Parts: sequence; structure tokens; C-alpha cells
Amino acid sequence: MDRKEALQQLKQLINQDLYQLAQQYNVTVWKETERGKRQNKGWAGHVIERFLGLPLNSAQSPNFGSWELKVVPLKYLQSGRLVAKETMAITMIDPIEVANTPFEESHVYRKLRRAIVVARVDEGKAAQRSLVHNVSAFDLSGAVFDQVKADYEAVQHVLRTRGFDDLSGRMGVLIQPRTKGAGHGSKSRAFYARKPLVEYIVGLRQNPFDE
Repeated sequence: MDRKEALQQLKQLINQDLYQLAQQYNVTVWKETERGKRQNKGWAGHVIERFLGLPLNSAQSPNFGSWELKVVPLKYLQSGRLVAKETMAITMIDPIEVANTPFEESHVYRKLRRAIVVARVDEGKAAQRSLVHNVSAFDLSGAVFDQVKADYEAVQHVLRTRGFDDLSGRMGVLIQPRTKGAGHGSKSRAFYARKPLVEYIVGLRQNPFDE
């Protein structure tokens, strides 16, 4: 499926409830754990993949070969403003690979170069619905490309000169290296798009560099 075809298909989901689609596709939204009921973190992405007829995929290469599919949650502030609920995971960090791979050949670049991002409204744990707010095509270019590349190369520099353990979530203007995994002390790290970049991608702000 090419991106144009997928974009047209996914735009049909705008204002539709992903909870209802999860039931239709037998995707688990909530799971029982020793600590009680917890949300299946990737449920919304699984619903979108089922909608497109795509097998579930966690590989580092883009979902469709030439473009990537992402699903991000939004939330309403008390003021009524709609914002990104969280940062967007891009790809895991393999320290040896990242240290030795130019940005234009990296998984980060391939994941962000051509993407479709589905934005859904998360109404909280008690909510019984999650409506699709928007579906956006995104191409990494211009000043955003330059900054993401600079952020990636800053991570490379730390990996080459100080090591993996010195990576910090405080790094990066638009993307950051951050711990990924359960619990504190996790050694796994991934690249994440910061909230301003997520909001820029889904059309909630005009400039990702604005505070």
C-alpha cells in the first residue's frame, strides 16, 4: 500500500471511536495484571494496523518499506486546549549502530522521513472511547530536518566520547534519547520526538521551536 492510498483510507477514521474498532478487531485495550487493570500500551496502533490489513510490526524498518505509521495520544487541558499527551517513540537506540551510522542512513531518519501520524484523543482511564482527531502526512525537511539531524549527531557524540550511560533525556531540541522499558534503572533507551514536534506533525502548532 502506498502512502497516498493509506492516507485516504485512514482519513475515514477521523471522529471514529478506536475503542469500538478494538472490539471489532479483537484487540485487547485493558489487561489484568497483579497490580490490577492496566492499559495495553500499543492497543491503538494495533487497531490502526488491523484497519489497514497490516500484520502487527515492531521492526525498526518502516512499516510499509518507504513510509512509517505512528499513532499518538492527545489530551485536553482544563483550558480546552488540545495538546500532545506524551512524547512519540521513534526507534530503539543500539549504541554501536547509532555511533557508527550517519543520520541519513539511520533508523531515526527512515522512521521520520515519510510518515503518516494518526492522532487520537485520550480522555483518561475512565473513558469508554478514544476518537481519532486527525490523520497527517509528514515529511522530514527544512529546519526540522536540520534540527533532528543535529539532535541525532549530539547523541552520536556522547556515545563516541562518553558512552551509552551518559545519554540523557535532557538532550535534544526536537528529539531526545530516553529510557525505555519497565521500571527505574532500565538500560534500554530509545529516540523520542518531543511534544512540540509531535504537535507540529499533527497540526496543533505552526512552529515546533516555539515554547
